[in-house]
Order: sequence, then structure tokens, then C-alpha cells
Amino acid sequence: MLYSYVMGFKTGRVLPVVLAALILAACSSQAPQAPAGGGQAKPGANAGANADYYLQQMQQAGNDNSKTDFQLLAIHALIGEGKTDRAQQLLGTLPQAMTDVQQREQLLLSAELAVAQKRPQDATAALQKLDPGQLSQEQQARFLQVRIAAGAGQQPSLDLLRAYIAQEPLLADPAAHQQNIDQTWQALLAFSAQPQASLVINANENVLQGWLDLLHVYQDNKQDPALLKAGIKDWQTRYPQNPAAKTLPTQLNQVLNYQPSSVGQIALFLPMNGQAQVFSNAIQQGFNAAKNGLNTAAAPVPPTDASAGQTSQAVTAPADATAADAATAVTAAPQPAAAPVAAGPASNAQVKVYDTSSQPLPALLAQAQQEGATIIVGPLLKNEVEQLYSSQSTMNILALNQPEHLQNRANICYFSLSPEDEARDAANHIFQQHRQQPLLLVPRGSLGDRVVKAFADAWTKAGGGTVLEQRIGSVGELKQAINSGAGIQLSGQPVATAAPSEPQSVTIAGLTIPAPPSDAAISPSAGGGVDAVYIIATPSELALIKPMIDMRTSSRSRLGLYASSRSYQAEAGPDYRLEMEGLEFSDIPLLAGANPGLLQQTSAQFKEDYSLVRLYAMGMDAWTLVNHFSEMRQIPGFQVAGETGQLSATPDCVINRKLSWLKYQQGKLVQAL
Repeated sequence: MLYSYVMGFKTGRVLPVVLAALILAACSSQAPQAPAGGGQAKPGANAGANADYYLQQMQQAGNDNSKTDFQLLAIHALIGEGKTDRAQQLLGTLPQAMTDVQQREQLLLSAELAVAQKRPQDATAALQKLDPGQLSQEQQARFLQVRIAAGAGQQPSLDLLRAYIAQEPLLADPAAHQQNIDQTWQALLAFSAQPQASLVINANENVLQGWLDLLHVYQDNKQDPALLKAGIKDWQTRYPQNPAAKTLPTQLNQVLNYQPSSVGQIALFLPMNGQAQVFSNAIQQGFNAAKNGLNTAAAPVPPTDASAGQTSQAVTAPADATAADAATAVTAAPQPAAAPVAAGPASNAQVKVYDTSSQPLPALLAQAQQEGATIIVGPLLKNEVEQLYSSQSTMNILALNQPEHLQNRANICYFSLSPEDEARDAANHIFQQHRQQPLLLVPRGSLGDRVVKAFADAWTKAGGGTVLEQRIGSVGELKQAINSGAGIQLSGQPVATAAPSEPQSVTIAGLTIPAPPSDAAISPSAGGGVDAVYIIATPSELALIKPMIDMRTSSRSRLGLYASSRSYQAEAGPDYRLEMEGLEFSDIPLLAGANPGLLQQTSAQFKEDYSLVRLYAMGMDAWTLVNHFSEMRQIPGFQVAGETGQLSATPDCVINRKLSWLKYQQGKLVQAL
């Protein structure tokens, strides 16, 4: 993945006389004039100064020194035009005898070319041979931008922070300056998991020390908006000369403008008739239980004819109700005897249910607003969530689903239980275990498509490379593979995370360099080096898949096997648990044993239908999110513990859930590390 860092400062603020002559020459038929020594004239400063022009001047140059200068300018222009192969060729033909100025430009161009070709280590190596103090102001700007681009996606480093800090005073454009501040802050957040005591800085690095102190203020107070506000203002007083004190990072500026929301009257938008009613009942019960301050089941909602008798067996979700996709009917881990569940303070908030199966959504929105609702929870079905975009309502909305084409709306957050949630969490979990080549074993069809896309996107965002995918068939097909001796090959095709027609690019000192083909487009050898397998399968399918994988891998293999909650069953006997040895799987904390008392009570209430237990937990977490809606929407990094996971929000306010991971070990279930 090639990261994009746009340098918006005006590289041509102080154009040398010779460069002005070059620009005039490029736009006229005048005879060529020699560039400034070292090829430092900026070809990107003028549309006419392209690579062809400089190559022509190189051929017509009267002496070797001028020819080399034009050749350097041509290489710079070729990189800017995305012609990296030609730039590489021309770079290799530079003469051995060059001036010191030309040699510095050669090294800088080598670094810029390495960034464009996705070779960050080579770029860093070239920069290490340069002394920034010997570079011109224009070259220093390019030096810093290459250093930043080369450090993107790598392990967090103080050198990257220092590059941002050195770049900041060179940026005159307000937008570019704000971008520098924001990117410095994002780089700083990468140090959040690293103890600051282990960071060693120089005594005179006052700006860097200020940034690190700001991170400390943020980490200590991010769960309390009032304290965080006060902490930021105190930090601005203590570091008045720090660039961030004058121009806060955008995320922290949102904190100063934080406004808590009211939950005085809540509107629950749920389908109370039809196939989805049974899901709505479970969500409503969980929501009411949490509202009443009880970590236990509330009195059941009396079932209507549409839902009577359905809670004792597995239920199939509607095609568009992906909030319930992950709520497959699997059983929970065996738990110890439950202690009584404590009750908390009840809320005085009023809750009214609006039946989305009875009226069009716009009519219900208007009715809820007229009746004084301050926040809406729902709707549940995906097509109804998409209808929110055509509404002019300004009420806060916690949608219980996520549409295909999400829009960032200041008053909407999205909360769902879905296979995509689990896939994203799995990608991060596997990446944190230092796996490098994951293979996804997923079913054919839309479920597999959705899991593959979510996993690959999260893997790329975490800094991983290519993801492989392999489709699996039904139980019958798997049995046939066993009988025929074919087994599972553990081979796959690379997942394309971005369309080839939409490559990412990097901008260095005003020149946009098109990205080379992504790793996914280069197709590595199928199955080579696979060290992790993520499996989406039912328990009966997994019982066939796991032994076939074991037969094809050595007992000394470091192959990691991972599965989603779709695969887990608690009623399996010791033989099955031993067969699953080493396999890790994810589930919501409630079903993973975080609250045994609550699990025992809800399991009994829903007659061991754990699909509905999951939705009950979702209802409880919906109440939690309603009470922290403003924090989720306005406070970056805010987290809250929930029954369905550790809850946080993306910039679009999509609620992420960090799940619990368990592992089969010697016939038992233990917490995965």
C-alpha cells in the first residue's frame, strides 16, 4: 500500500532567476538556457517544464555539467509523471563525475523514486547519506516529505515525528499546515500502547516534548470529556509556543467544542410484526433491562402470533437484517455457577417503541420528533437505514444496521452485529500475533464476499500485505473431498483491496507520483507462505475442515487456525474439543464468560437460543451507546465496555467491537493470548 501525503506549500514562492528563464524557455522557441547548478530547478513549478522538455535540453546542452543538470531535472519530472521505469533507467546513466551539489540531488531523487516504487527501506537508506544542512530550502522540503512518506505504515518512530515537526514551519498554506498538525497527531497516537518512559528524546527537543505531553493528557482523560477539555487548555498554557497550541489537531479541536446530548425521551424504531419481530423483541428486552439498571433479563415481552414458539430454536434472519447476521444459533461456553447479578441505578428516561413495519419511515420520524423524542435507536433493517439519508431530521440516531454505501452524518452512528465486525476484529487479532500471510476459507456467495472484503480492508489498514481467499463448499462437498483424498490444498487467490483503475498516489513537494500496481495485482504464488487460516464455517463443516488441514500440515508448523463464532458449539464432547486443538475463535464477551450470572439468566430466558442472547446483549449495548452518543461522535478514541465487545467508533461513527478470543487447549477452552 502506498500512502498519500500531500505537500501543499508553495514550492515556487522564491523562484530563482535561472528557473524563471527556464520557464520562459519552456513556453517559447528561445534557445535553451542552463539550469541552476545541481539540477535544483523545480520542474513541477511550471506545466511546460515536463520530462520531454528537459530531455531535449539535455541533448542540446553545450557542456557535460549542464547536461547532467538537465538530466537530473528530467528524472525529477519523470517521477512526477509516474514514469518510474524510465526515471530508474535515466538515474542509472548519470556520470560518475558530478559536483557535490549534483550528487546530493542524485541521492534525493533516488529516495523519491524509491518511495514511488514502494521501497521505503531504500528511500530511508538514501536519505541517511544526506546532510539536510547542505540542502537548499526546496530540497529540505522534499527531504522531509520523502522521510515522512517512507515512514508511513512502518513501526512508529520518533524520527517520523521529528520529520513532521521539522516540516511544520516550512508550510505557509493554512490547509497544508493543518494537515501537518493532524498527521503529527495521528503518528503520535501510534505510540499510545508504548510506555512514554521508554521514549528517549534530546533535552533541547521542546516541541517534541510538548507533543508527548499532549498525548499523555489525552490518554489520561479521554474517557471524561470535561477533564479532557480542561487538560487541553492547561496544556496550551504550559506550551504556548508549540504549533499544536496555536492550531490544535482537528480531533482535539472537536473535544473543545464537545456538547453532551440529551436522552430524555428515546424512540425505539423496530419492526414489531413479521419475520423480524423475534429479533426486535430480544433487542427491546435487552435495552429495557439495561435502562432499568439490571444486568439481568427483564420481564419477557409477551409474544404475538408472529413470534410465539420461535425463541426455543435457531432463527434465520431476514436477508437485509445484518444486525442479526452474527447472531447465529450456537451455544455458549460452559460457565461456573452464577453469582447473583447486581442491579444499578435505573434511568428516568422515557422510551417509546415505534413499529417500523406499520408505517413508512419518514412518517415515523416526523411523529417521533413531534412527540418530543431526543434520540432514535434504530431502524433495524438495512433498507430503512438507507432511507435516513433522504430525511431532514436533526435528531441523533443510533442506527442498528450499516448500509452498503455509508454516509458520514453528524447526527448518525451505526451499530450492528455482523460477520464483517468479526472479520475486522479477526484481521487485527491475527495481525497482532505477527502473522504475515493469511488465507481466508469462506463459503461461496454473498456471506463469503462480505467477510473477505471486511477482513482484507482491515488487514491492509493494520499494515498487512496480500490476503489470500479460498472458497469452500457444503458438508456434502467436503465429505466428497475427504473420500477422494483431495482434501484442502490451502491455496488461494489474492484479494484485490483496490480497483486497478483507482491506484493511490503520493505527492512530494507538489508533484503527484502515481502508485505502482498493488501487491494484490501482482499475484503471489498461490498458497506460498500461508501462516494463518481464518475459517467461516458451521460446526459440522469445521469438524471436517480442521482434520483435513491437520493432515496437510506438520505438527511443527506454526500455522495458526482461527474461526468466527459461527463455528462454536458448547455441547460438543471431549473428542471434538481435542480435535479442535489449537484453534482460536471469537465471540461476544457475554458468551465468552465475562458475565456468568447474566449469561445463565438470559440463556434460560431464551431457552438456549444464543442467537437471541446475542441480540439481547446488543440491546443492552444500544442503551450504553445512547448514553455515550456524544462521546462516540465527538471524542476520538473514546471506548466503553459492552456485552458485545469493547466499543469504540470510527470517524464515520461506525461502532467497532473488540471481541473476546478463546482457544482449544488440551480439551479445554482457555483465553487466547
